[in-house]
Amino acid sequence: MPDYIENEIEEWYTQYHQTIFKYVLLMVKDYQQAEDLTHETFVKAFKYHHTFKRDSTVKTWLFTIAHNLTIDYLRKKKTIRLFKQIFNSREDSAPLPDQIVQLNESVVELYKALGGLKNPYREVIILRKIKGFSISETSKILNWSEGKVKATLFRALPALEEQLKKEWYKNEETK
Repeated sequence: MPDYIENEIEEWYTQYHQTIFKYVLLMVKDYQQAEDLTHETFVKAFKYHHTFKRDSTVKTWLFTIAHNLTIDYLRKKKTIRLFKQIFNSREDSAPLPDQIVQLNESVVELYKALGGLKNPYREVIILRKIKGFSISETSKILNWSEGKVKATLFRALPALEEQLKKEWYKNEETK
């Protein structure tokens, strides 16, 4: 392979490996497996670089690869439980200790609630609301129509709200 392809893949890795890793980790809940799948994503990107038509962004293409590898892994393992890992807040200023505790409790509740949703609901919420992909990018990653992305998100958000209420009630009962 030409050197420029290796250089391009290295640049993509530097730019996107963290966000892809976090996405995969949210899906598989296993740090080592997330590392392996992230690595495999870039190996596939290298191997199939010639198939990238550039009709989407590099990020979208890489997330599509990561998504497909992750779904294949989950199907093989029949593991659908998600979101045990808690990720750092993206706040610009350093929060106070009590804000960190409150934020972490909210994040834990959110991830528990997401874990109780159907897989398509989880996927669309992660990609659209947590990772910030557009409808178009999400449709490419999931290989869905844009209409399906919109409709699924429309149904997923109320389902998440219901699940959050259930999680809140569970937490209140245990106190």
